[in-house]
Amino acid sequence: MTLPSNLASDRITRFLGSTWFFLLGLVVMHKLGTSAGEPWPSLVSNFLVAMFYLMLALLILIRGPAKAQAEGLLPRITAFVGTYWPWTITFFEKTEGTLPNLLSTVCVLTGMIMILVTVRHLGRSFSLVPQARSVVQTGPYRWIKHPLYLSEEIVFLGVVLQHLSWITVGLLILHICMQVWRIHYEEDVLRRTLPEYSSYEASRWRLIPYVW
Repeated sequence: MTLPSNLASDRITRFLGSTWFFLLGLVVMHKLGTSAGEPWPSLVSNFLVAMFYLMLALLILIRGPAKAQAEGLLPRITAFVGTYWPWTITFFEKTEGTLPNLLSTVCVLTGMIMILVTVRHLGRSFSLVPQARSVVQTGPYRWIKHPLYLSEEIVFLGVVLQHLSWITVGLLILHICMQVWRIHYEEDVLRRTLPEYSSYEASRWRLIPYVW
């Protein structure tokens, strides 16, 4: 029996995406196991980053089926580049300073807590490519439309602080621009697929209340 092409593609995408983040988590855990003597903020930050990668791997595997998704190649490229490319910062040289690693721990911990709360309400509506599953209006979604993106940026800032350089700061700025692009694609497919989304988006901020 042959699987429909879209189902087969979804399974392949899930497997590859989950494997990527699982491997990144293992890389960070390996570094953690060989980093005896490093300042404790660095150790805590590394552990939290590893847990974040492993959590993303799990979320990709358990997400529900989509009702619709953005058409064309560009939204997919934007989603995959925005999701996978920035986390290669893990392979950059580590920051030795105590203060950047302490700030990194605060950012990663804060972002992780926000992600856990957001995912609890998002449930199986989680996706990478802009897709429509349902309009979630509970938890942080009562105030902003994209709390998961905000949480990810806070965690990503923490990762950049672990590997601080002009290059990684530039990657952070590019990633923020990529996420803004993804937000517009996602809102478009939700608006076209789910009638209730129009009234929801009219009364919510995108990322930061009273800013955008």
